[in-house]
Parts: sequence; C-alpha cells; structure tokens
Amino acid sequence: MRPVTRAFSDLHVALYRFTGGAAQHPRYPTMLLTVTGRKSGQPRTVPLIYLQDGDRLVIAAAYAGSDVDPAWWRNLRENPEAVARLRDRTVAVRAALADPTERPELWRRLVAMYPYFTEYQQRTDREIPVVVLTPRSGPT
Repeated sequence: MRPVTRAFSDLHVALYRFTGGAAQHPRYPTMLLTVTGRKSGQPRTVPLIYLQDGDRLVIAAAYAGSDVDPAWWRNLRENPEAVARLRDRTVAVRAALADPTERPELWRRLVAMYPYFTEYQQRTDREIPVVVLTPRSGPT
C-alpha cells in the first residue's frame, strides 16, 4: 500500500474507532473489515464502503482502480474468515467472490450507491471483484 494511502486508511480507522463509526459520510455506509495477513498472520483492518444485501454485506475490491487487487482481498482469498465492524456491532463473516449470475445486479447497486466505482473500473483492465460477506457463527 502506498504511504499516503496507508496514512489515510490508518487515520480513517482511528477516527471510526474513536467515534464508533459516527464520523462517516452519510451517503456511504462504511465498515471496518479486519482480515488476517496472509504473510504476517497479523490482523489487518481497513475501512470499506459496503452495501447491505439482506444479512450479507457486499463490497468492491476496487483499490481506486489500481491494476492490482487490494491487499485485503488477497488476504481474504487466502483466509476468507474476517470480522466486520458496523458502527457499534461486530459480525464474524466469511468472504466469497459474488456468484457470476448475481454480480451484475450487485455491481449495479454498488455503483448506484457510490458512483466513483464506475470511474475506478474505467481506470483498470481487471474486472473489479465484487465480494460478498456472509455472517458465520462463532466468536468475533
């Protein structure tokens, strides 16, 4: 992750934790997703915009249109278990790539919520992964 991106992400995580998620953009629901580093084994927390789909959370591995997948998605491919913090509650989740039959509709809804995803897709040749987080039982 680039130093400026990392600093912004770290600041956002700290602000989210300090305010309990209250200091976020009102149009873009944001969560903290904690994944396990595939190399370090250490917890890694990133702020992400999400779409609620029933009990599932849907996120885009956009990385602002970079030609590489974000580290959090590479980590989830290695270990799909994570924890999502939604304001004052945490949810243990399991990540999976959206089913190809549902991806177009989920992508449409993500773009409707956060139009910049369209611009991000135009910046890269890779198809931005749409990731579905499904609640799992067990400790968070």
